[in-house]
Amino acid sequence: MSHVLAIDQGTTSSRAIVFDSALKVKAVAQQEFTQHFPASGWVEHDPEEIWQTVLSTCRAAMEKAGLTAADIAAIGITNQRETTVVWERDTGKPIHNAIVWQDRRTAPACALLRSEGHEPMFTEATGLLLDPYFSGTKLQWLLDHVEGARAAAEAGRLAFGTIDSFLIWRLTGGKVHATNATNAARTLLYDIRRGEWSRGICQILDVPMQMLPEVRDCAADFGVTDPAIFGAAIPIRGVAGDQQAATVGQACFAPGMMKSTYGTGCFALLNTGTEPVTSQNRLLTTIAYQLAGKPTYALEGSIFIAGAVVQWLRDGLGIIESAAQSGELAARADPGQEVILVPAFTGLGAPYWNPDCRGAIFGLTRGTSRAEFARAALESVGFQTRDLWEAMRADWPGAGEGAVLRVDGGMTASDWTMQFLADILGAPVDRPEVLETTALGAAWLAGMATGVYPGPEEFARSWALDRRFTPQTDEPTRAHRYERWQRAVEATMSV
Repeated sequence: MSHVLAIDQGTTSSRAIVFDSALKVKAVAQQEFTQHFPASGWVEHDPEEIWQTVLSTCRAAMEKAGLTAADIAAIGITNQRETTVVWERDTGKPIHNAIVWQDRRTAPACALLRSEGHEPMFTEATGLLLDPYFSGTKLQWLLDHVEGARAAAEAGRLAFGTIDSFLIWRLTGGKVHATNATNAARTLLYDIRRGEWSRGICQILDVPMQMLPEVRDCAADFGVTDPAIFGAAIPIRGVAGDQQAATVGQACFAPGMMKSTYGTGCFALLNTGTEPVTSQNRLLTTIAYQLAGKPTYALEGSIFIAGAVVQWLRDGLGIIESAAQSGELAARADPGQEVILVPAFTGLGAPYWNPDCRGAIFGLTRGTSRAEFARAALESVGFQTRDLWEAMRADWPGAGEGAVLRVDGGMTASDWTMQFLADILGAPVDRPEVLETTALGAAWLAGMATGVYPGPEEFARSWALDRRFTPQTDEPTRAHRYERWQRAVEATMSV
């Protein structure tokens, strides 16, 4: 029992990765699932389809590795955060599709809460802003719009959870209704300073507290799988939201360390230590991880569109056939054309938090071609990261001079994109040997809890650098490019 199975349940696919005793990848299985868009700005997933993809990828990964359940010491789970599921306690059946973190349907509800003066209370308790991104108003919407849901919830017949809770419930055969501190911290319902669900916020949103899961550490006992699922019971011992799992996987255990993950969106976290830091620049205060009952806090900036902009180039515009082509095409762009793309396809996240603005392109000429579009798309990710970088440096002195950004996620495979990121930040960008840091973090949490893997200090020493990208652009050029980006954002939000 020297292997750990990591479940990485993401926004567009579910993956299962088997890690061996040395934290090396032994087998991977991945399966995409359907994205549902029932109305403009609405995004949903079918929880049953998510469940089936998790089951099939776990079984496939174990088969590829030549292992059975008896060989797996523990399961670690990491998940798309904020995505909201409500299900029946007696059947486990969801009452509605999951409402995805990208969904913007509750923007009017958030605006109403702000107009009533509630945002300071929410921010003080949860570290979050009133934005449809988070789970609380999604849950409120489900209770208000699914027939009979509110009465059933008040009678104790319904359970709420983020994707980790739903998977834990299903894996344990309905025996465990739990989440971990990192996912709880993204619901808009959890007091991150007190370490408990906020009764006052639940009252404002009219959420029955009996729906809520028990909150546990990231490395904890989340029960065991029903033996019928994999052939034998497997302990579930590690759970963290995807961005926090990546923070752990990048070994960002010391205050001042910062990582940025480039998946569908981009999420940067700065470890601020044992005390929560209140942002003055519209960043989020959140829990980076919680071990032995002690939370470590972080400042987080969330970008809604990162890798999704490359998907748009491929699927929406047909400019490229594969994601790998984007960097090659961008490298051929005319340096004299300064095309700026603001990818506000679902609004803008941190530090702007504008759910209503939409994407725009500036600087087009008759000579603008596919290459300039590709370059502008990739550069938009670097510019948005610079926005977060500046806000973090303003909020916390520990993110000042000499800081290095650790990166992971699919987009980091592009050398062109990572070099531009270093150039626009004016700081080194470190890409690790292991890019699967989200799954790695979940696996380490589970393995550490079961004695398969070492503690944080030894794990941090095992982190290995693949390549460091250092700035190659002079400061005047960097300042000019970033100033054009800021003007483009301002114009986009003013429309």
